[in-house]
Amino acid sequence: MNGDHPEDTLLICRALGGVPEATAARMTGLDGEGGDYAATVDGAERTVRIPWGRPLTERAQIRQEVVRMYEAACAELGVVPRGRH
Repeated sequence: MNGDHPEDTLLICRALGGVPEATAARMTGLDGEGGDYAATVDGAERTVRIPWGRPLTERAQIRQEVVRMYEAACAELGVVPRGRH
């Protein structure tokens, strides 16, 4: 997640994590209930917890949920998702 799509993580934290002023973000952990992030706000890291839309029980569900969150974040922020024009 961090290496492949850092800009996606930032959009998710800005829109769904309550830190619209974040300038960087990275995932620091996750469990079946949500993801943990470190978002940079005013030059300092802030811990952000974003719950999944539903409890996750299998690893394959994580990617699906992150994609859903990315699309929701794009819609919230008025950003066109990658691959769509």
